[in-house]
Amino acid sequence: MIDDNGRGWAGTRRWVQGALAPGERIVGVHELKGGWTSRMRRLDIAPEDHDRGDDGNNGNSDGGAGYALVLRSFVKPFYRRHAPGMLAREAGVLRLLEAGSIPAPRLRAVDAAGEHCEDPSLVMTHLPGSVRVREDGEVARRTVLLARQLAAVHAVTVPEHERPRAWQAWTSPEHVQVPAATARPLLWERAVQVIGRQAPAHRPCFLHRDFHPGNVLFTGDGGQLAVSGVVDWVETSWGPADLDVAHCSTALALLHGVPAGMAFAQAYEQAGGVLATGEDHLYWRLLDALAFAPDAEKVAVPWRELGRTDLSTPVLAGRLEDYLQALFERYA
Repeated sequence: MIDDNGRGWAGTRRWVQGALAPGERIVGVHELKGGWTSRMRRLDIAPEDHDRGDDGNNGNSDGGAGYALVLRSFVKPFYRRHAPGMLAREAGVLRLLEAGSIPAPRLRAVDAAGEHCEDPSLVMTHLPGSVRVREDGEVARRTVLLARQLAAVHAVTVPEHERPRAWQAWTSPEHVQVPAATARPLLWERAVQVIGRQAPAHRPCFLHRDFHPGNVLFTGDGGQLAVSGVVDWVETSWGPADLDVAHCSTALALLHGVPAGMAFAQAYEQAGGVLATGEDHLYWRLLDALAFAPDAEKVAVPWRELGRTDLSTPVLAGRLEDYLQALFERYA
C-alpha cells in the first residue's frame, strides 16, 4: 500500500503486525483528522479469518472480535528529529497511567527512532468518543468536564524517579511575534514585559502540557456527555498547574471566544484545582497566550479540518488580542 505522500509503509506494517496477537491482522487503515505534529491513523484489526481481501484504506473491522489501534507517525522533518525523545516520553507516560483512572490510551509498541518503520512511530489502543470543537449549546458543559479532567490529571501521584521532564516555556520575550497591523501595540508591549520576569515560585505537579479540546474525547450528549479519553502525551512535563490551565484557556478563547477562555480557570478551581493568584497567575496565562502570536494559525489548520471553517486568520488574531486585554483586566 502507498500512502498519500507517495511513500510505502511496508516496514511500518510489518512492525505493527509483530505487535499483534497470533492470528490477527490489519484489515483497514483510516486517516484521523485534527493532528499537527504527527500523522495519525486508525488501524482496524481482526482475526485472520475475517472476511477481508486486503488491508486498504477502506477496510472495516465490524466483526465481533475486531478492534482498533492508533498509529502515530512523525513525518515532518522537525518532529522526526525530535521523535526519539518525544515518543519515548509518551510511551513512558502511557505505561505510568495504565494503573490509574485517567482515560488514556494503552501502549502497544513504540519505534521511537524509526529503526523498523518508515517514520518514527508509536501504536496505542483506540479510545471511544470524538473530539468536540463545534460551536454549540454544550460548550459550557464541556468546559466544566475539561476542568474536572485536568484537575484529575494534576492529582496523579508520580514517584520521584518516574517524573517527566521539567516544564519548558514555548516562547520568550525575544521570540514573541507581535501582529504587524495591531491597533494596540502598547498592549503587546505590556504583555511581553510580563513574561520577561522570572517565573513565579510554584508547587510542581504532573502536567499533560498540551491539554486542550483537540486532545480530549467525548461521548454522549446532554446529561450523558462525558470525557472518554485524553490523548497526545508527548509533551508531558512536571511543573505548575497554572501552565496547563493557561493552555486550555487560550485554546477555548480561540475556539469559542474570550468569555469561554476566561471561564476555564474558575471551573478548574471549582473542580478542586489550586492556582496562583494575581500577577503570578497572569504570568502563566500570558506565557502561553503569547506563544500563539501573531494569529494562532498553527491551531487553525487542524481545527478547520474538524469543521471549524469559521476560524479564519483575522478571527483568531482578533480573539487572541482581545484575550490578552481580558487577562490584564482581570489579573493585573
